[in-house]
Amino acid sequence: MPELTRVVLAEDGVLLREGLTGVLARFGCTVVAAVGDAGALLAAVDAHDPDLVVTDIRMPPAWTDEGLRAAVAVRTARPDRPVVVLSQYVQPEYADALLATGAGRGVGYLLKDRVADVAEFVAALRAVRAGGTVLDPEVVRRLLRRSGDPLDPLSARERQVLTLVAEGRSNSAIAAALFVTEAAVGKHVGNILAKLDLPPTEDTNRRVLAVLAYLRATA
Repeated sequence: MPELTRVVLAEDGVLLREGLTGVLARFGCTVVAAVGDAGALLAAVDAHDPDLVVTDIRMPPAWTDEGLRAAVAVRTARPDRPVVVLSQYVQPEYADALLATGAGRGVGYLLKDRVADVAEFVAALRAVRAGGTVLDPEVVRRLLRRSGDPLDPLSARERQVLTLVAEGRSNSAIAAALFVTEAAVGKHVGNILAKLDLPPTEDTNRRVLAVLAYLRATA
C-alpha cells in the first residue's frame, strides 16, 4: 500500500478499532479518523477526503446495516473512492449492494475473522486501494452453494476459476492456485465471459461484471 495512504476507519468496538489502527500504521497508512458510528464516518470522509475507507457493517444506533449504507453513500458520492466493509457474518446481499457502486471497482467485503491474518488483510486492502475487487472466500462459497444456480452453463473448472476471480485474484495467481498455465486461465475466463453474455466494451471491467451478474442473479 502506498506510504501516504490516508484511511478513515469506522468500527464500534473500541479494542478492534484500536487494533486496526495499529495494524494500518505498521504498514505505512495514516488513520486520519477512527470513529464508532456511521454518521461520524460520513463526516470524517467529508472532512479528510481519505484514500481508503474501512468500515464495519453493523454499527449504532440500530446495529443493522448502518455501516454498509454509509459505505454505499460514500461510493455514490465518489465512485472511485476505495471502500472495504467488514462483517461478522456471511451476507452476500451486502456484497451485492457494494458491488453495484462504481462498476464494482475498488471495493472489498471481508469477514472480521480474516483480520486475524494480518498479511492477508493487508493484501486485501492493497488490492482494493489499487482499484481491485476483493470478496471474502466464504462469501463466494456461500453463493455457489445456493439453489437455483444461474451458472449452469459453466463447467466445473470455469466455476472454480470464477470463484477465484471473485476473490480478487489475478490470472497468474489463479494459475498458481490451480496448477495450470496462465494461458489456460485466460481461456477459461474468456469462456466464462462469453457464457455470461458479457461482450467486450471500452469502459467496463468485464471480470467485475461477471461477478456482479452472478451476485445479482442469486440475491
